[in-house]
Amino acid sequence: MSDSRTPPPLPSAPPPLPAQPVTGPGSPQEVPPLPGSFPVDPATLPQPIRDEIEAPDPVALDTRAAELKDGLNRCPKCGSTDVRLKLGTDVLVCQFCRNEWHGTRAEEAFGLGDGLDQLRGTVVASGAQDIQADTASLMSFKCTGCGAEVTINTESTMTARCHWCRHVFGVNEQVANGAVPDAVLPFRISKDDAVARIRQFVDKRRLFALKAFKDQFTPENVVGVYLPYMIVDSNVSASVAGRGEIKTREYTRGTGDKKQTYYDADVYQVERHVDFTVDDLTLESSAERGNLDARANTNNIINTILPFDTKNALKWNASFLTGFTSEKRNLDVEKLRPRLEDQLLSIARAEVEDSVRRYTRGVRWEQERLEVHGTRWVSMYLPVWLYSYHQPGKNGGMLHYIAVNGRTGETMGSVPVQQWKMLLAALTTGTIIEALVLLFLVASS
Repeated sequence: MSDSRTPPPLPSAPPPLPAQPVTGPGSPQEVPPLPGSFPVDPATLPQPIRDEIEAPDPVALDTRAAELKDGLNRCPKCGSTDVRLKLGTDVLVCQFCRNEWHGTRAEEAFGLGDGLDQLRGTVVASGAQDIQADTASLMSFKCTGCGAEVTINTESTMTARCHWCRHVFGVNEQVANGAVPDAVLPFRISKDDAVARIRQFVDKRRLFALKAFKDQFTPENVVGVYLPYMIVDSNVSASVAGRGEIKTREYTRGTGDKKQTYYDADVYQVERHVDFTVDDLTLESSAERGNLDARANTNNIINTILPFDTKNALKWNASFLTGFTSEKRNLDVEKLRPRLEDQLLSIARAEVEDSVRRYTRGVRWEQERLEVHGTRWVSMYLPVWLYSYHQPGKNGGMLHYIAVNGRTGETMGSVPVQQWKMLLAALTTGTIIEALVLLFLVASS
């Protein structure tokens, strides 16, 4: 049964505010402030919170390519979109008319090599901005050639071909899902070269390798993948303090098994301060690759093929990725900042190392302070040839990698080994050394 009664009319004006300020639960103090306002006086807050509030907002560095916004990278000579990397170079080649042209270096285009000592605050390039959690991985483009709709899944690829008119599309716009970086460093090492390097790496370790690994080893399955990194420039000051010791005397006491060595040393309070800039520090921006749990994977080997010649990175163009796979960035700047600060402190300690060599017993740093004046963050794809092997075992087993730097050919990896062979070799080596020592003692007596 419906209620036909007329609701009471709304008041013409809101009720007046109380004469005295209202406090307690439900008071205006518990209402979120209006956008753009900050009703709390920062001077009343603790210093760390005040510093964070008063810090300048991140500055955006626009690296978007307006000419590629429709997803099409056309040959400047014939207009074809069937464009890909000419392997062994940083040149794009048209598959239709064979025209070749060089990409633009990102450092020159955006001034990334300038003003390191003038950096203030946080400068974030377009492709390094925070990832939006609700941004879909599927991107659709309307083909300008035939009107068909082309969908690209940025989880696994950055290019697709229209199935009607054969136009090649690439994700060239910096969408906020972590897929599109600011720059890309193209492959220089070919797949055949990478396969030969991986085969040579394994052959040197074949004696102790796991039998299943040797039986299943297929280096032709190597995959060329662009891995996501943050390239960071920094302007930094650091101070360290601790105790340094200079040895004055060394002597022993006791006899036989109870003999002990003692040291006398002068102890000094040591303090150092250093101002420095860091150019192109490389940080993994994938949580999966940044996971260095040696019980589950050998991701750490990817760090051993650094460095890359990031100065030669080119402005982002999805055509460089045709024929390769890629991984998507899933870590934002703030998630990577603690790792950056750890590395900057390590650099600071290395910077002052030469100045403390006179302390012959070394220096133990007990206090460290880091002041980061400014940083610049650029998202970049770096090329790696990757071979993987899963070794079955407890807790899911172990995932082994062999990686080849796609620019320099530097190769490093992890090969699963037969434990009993390693133990036998160790025992055999120990027995031979003991026999040689006995022969030496007999000969000298």
